[in-house]
Amino acid sequence: MKRINLAAILLTLSVFTGAAYADITLQSKAEVEGTWKLQSTKNSLTDKEAIPREDTWIFKDGKVTILHIPREGKFYDQPPVNYEIEDGKLKVALLGNNRFDVFSLEAKDDNSMTLKGKFGGYYYFIKK
Repeated sequence: MKRINLAAILLTLSVFTGAAYADITLQSKAEVEGTWKLQSTKNSLTDKEAIPREDTWIFKDGKVTILHIPREGKFYDQPPVNYEIEDGKLKVALLGNNRFDVFSLEAKDDNSMTLKGKFGGYYYFIKK
């Protein structure tokens, strides 16, 4: 009997714990429109150190332009690519093919936004 009670408690906790980390559903492109400075990234929530970043993402008119991307000691700008909101997630087109990066919205207020990539990486932005 004790095993059944323990199993029921663990099941209940897992249901509520999963709800605490649920993604925020995006409703429209207007929710991400604007200029966002990518301050840092982390490979997971448990990473102790964030990786500093200098990119600026500009969401405007269904396109996102990423500026000042570091690469091998230099910086470059990515041409605008399409983005869309589908099933509550942000889909950003990849250059040169018909694939997309998919991000879920983890947190957002007027001055900050946190996105989670499809492979679990976290992107921490501030509004410019």
